[in-house]
Amino acid sequence: MQAIRRILVIVQPELPEALALKRAKLIAGVTQSQLHLLICAESKQDHSALLAELGEQLKAEGYSVSTQQYWKENPHQTVIAVQQAEGCALVIKEHQRDSLLKKAFLTPEDWKLLRYCPCPVLMVKTEKPWSGRPVLAAVDVGNSDNEHRTLHSGIVSHGFDIASLTQGELYVLSAHPSPMLSAADPTFQLKETIEARYREACKQFQKDFEIADDHLYVKEGPADVLIPKTAHKLDAAVTVIGTVARTGLSGALMGNTAEVVLDSLESDVLVLKPNDIIAHLEELLSNR
Repeated sequence: MQAIRRILVIVQPELPEALALKRAKLIAGVTQSQLHLLICAESKQDHSALLAELGEQLKAEGYSVSTQQYWKENPHQTVIAVQQAEGCALVIKEHQRDSLLKKAFLTPEDWKLLRYCPCPVLMVKTEKPWSGRPVLAAVDVGNSDNEHRTLHSGIVSHGFDIASLTQGELYVLSAHPSPMLSAADPTFQLKETIEARYREACKQFQKDFEIADDHLYVKEGPADVLIPKTAHKLDAAVTVIGTVARTGLSGALMGNTAEVVLDSLESDVLVLKPNDIIAHLEELLSNR
């Protein structure tokens, strides 16, 4: 996160609290990043006065800022087009929960943004301050291929950076499956051996980021249940999760877990992808 030099902040005029901008200011204040404010709207809706006002306020506070109103087909494509054009390494947006009825017929725009955006996306869900509060990094160490190992390292690294930024403590969670007597690998026939295997897989990043054993939770159960439950118990400020996309832009679907927990989590949510998936999405976008 310290390497971020430009942040794309989605300004939503209908949300007067401007929670995304508040988080962006916090991060930019530490990383010295430039802020690019974007309102996703067609030209017939003129928001130039609001953008000018916000820009002047931020400049007066010492931030480097640029502003833009733009529209391309739909909100998520608009955001991604600007993110690519401006070279932003982080997108920050306030998340509003969609109704269950709407989700039954339409894929929420925020889900699409998380699926297709090549850079990390921070979804802001609460106005509670981050300062001094825990940060939860959720990893699936049951998947140990290179792609997942890279993702795990990135998730814990970003969690560590945020915890350092907010003077909070970093916790790591990995959910594991229930024992199965029919499992071909004897490790997965007993809860104790499954947990031991998962803890062994966490040792390297525990060492790299000085994560104590009592800050590492290896629990039995579905991740989409355990992640919100653990974040709630900790009163986490941010939950960092990852997604491994499939090949092809049309198939770049994040796992169900990330989509489900986006609404069920009470904390802000940072979603990451592995480097090879980011490169693949960028290549597909450049050919459109």
